[in-house]
Amino acid sequence: MRILITNDDGINAPGLEVMTAIATELAGPAGEVWTVAPAFEQSGVGHCISYTHPMLIAKLADRRYAAEGSPADCVLAGLHDVMKTCPPDLVLSGVNRGNNSAENTLYSGTIGGAMEAALQGLPAFALSQYMGPANFTEDNPFDAAAVHGAAVIRSVIEAMPNAGEDYRLFYNVNFPPVPAAGVKGVRVVRQGFRRGTCFGVEPHASPSGKRFLWIKGGDQRAETAPDTDAHANLDGYISVTPMRADLTAHDALDALRVIE
Repeated sequence: MRILITNDDGINAPGLEVMTAIATELAGPAGEVWTVAPAFEQSGVGHCISYTHPMLIAKLADRRYAAEGSPADCVLAGLHDVMKTCPPDLVLSGVNRGNNSAENTLYSGTIGGAMEAALQGLPAFALSQYMGPANFTEDNPFDAAAVHGAAVIRSVIEAMPNAGEDYRLFYNVNFPPVPAAGVKGVRVVRQGFRRGTCFGVEPHASPSGKRFLWIKGGDQRAETAPDTDAHANLDGYISVTPMRADLTAHDALDALRVIE
């Protein structure tokens, strides 16, 4: 198997090392793992692409490249330049430092990389590691993802339903904020919604008196519905959520037909 990996935390991020190990296990002795990752951190960029300006790309080592762009840019670079003559069988994005459950999914560059791969017709997974008191200060806070990542991906691939001919499926996988030994299992769930919390801004003044705004997230332990990703993660389970790039609110179509 030939695998392309990317992330949004940057080419030097510890989570990318974990993803490399996961991909190497999945690819097998005869397989190949290629990396095209952002030269700098691209957290929170979602599915953006560098449509109005070019991006610099540099080869750092055999099958390892850094691009000055978003995760979606990196997938495009991987498919249409770096691996143009040897396309991948699978694209993996992550492992992100922090969860991409609930509303975080919509902002995530990790998700954006997997989404772009799906739009390009390839099977893709986004992997993220929830952080919390039980794993944040551990020597390897990515332990749950490192130990269970390859097995979860294999299980999904074996059970993978028809991906669709238009907007293909991709998979959002979040590992709970516990060491690997504390993982209770896997739950296939929908995307959650953290009620009463959202992203906002926090103003600060520089020494020169200029005003700056920091973007800040909401409470990552806010309650979500029992059959959702964040709820499963906080209960010690790995969450797997099948997704598509189709943003249509299908449940609202019939109600709106009265305006036709």
